Amino acid sequence: MKYIFCIAVIFCFKNTEAQVFIDKGMIEYEVKVNNHKAMGEGTWADMMRDKFPKLSTSYYQLTFNADKSIYLFNRKDEKTKMPWGNEGEDNVWYNDYKSENFVQQKSVFGDTYILTDSLIKIDWKMTNETREIAGFNCRKAVGKLFDSVYVFAFYADEITVSGGPMGLHGLPGMILGITIPRMFSSWVATKLEINGINYNALNTPPTKGKKKKAKELQETAVKVTKEWGSWGQQAVWGIFL
Repeated sequence: MKYIFCIAVIFCFKNTEAQVFIDKGMIEYEVKVNNHKAMGEGTWADMMRDKFPKLSTSYYQLTFNADKSIYLFNRKDEKTKMPWGNEGEDNVWYNDYKSENFVQQKSVFGDTYILTDSLIKIDWKMTNETREIAGFNCRKAVGKLFDSVYVFAFYADEITVSGGPMGLHGLPGMILGITIPRMFSSWVATKLEINGINYNALNTPPTKGKKKKAKELQETAVKVTKEWGSWGQQAVWGIFL
């Protein structure tokens, strides 16, 4: 019995010792949007639906260390891109997890703003569901944004930074997968790189744009998009995520 117990202890110790925890690196996310569903219903949507790809795919990169992260556009699938503009390709999300503040460079209604505020508050609830993403065993959590928008996230506690794409954060590990049904969008990590990463961008928040508090611009955006229906709501949520 003592022999078996010793073997079990050694086995557990070896497994614990072999587990690697990561606190810096670069994650690539594949972002998919169902454009047809995002258009909603109505005459205009029926007329335009055939002119747009059903799904659009783009790729973003999150560079992070233990205290900060920066999330940027990398590239898009040219076959599925929308026919207008750059679709927010100049947007930058800079999160300071230590001070619990963010600086974001956002293109809104033709103008570029530098938005500052506290990190978004998300009410997370853990579940027992798991899923493998980019080689990591991830646990599912359900959160709520903007009082009514549910977020389904999968996080990896082996990546010890409490961050994720855009302004999403607050779980005991890095968020590698996100689905937001009311925005008809998903974010899924495709890879993590830890070697040869340039972390210099983490030292300087974005500065290009008109400085404004995020809450002030949010109030203006809600008024402007009030008559846009569900698409207007989605636009506001997308701006301030």
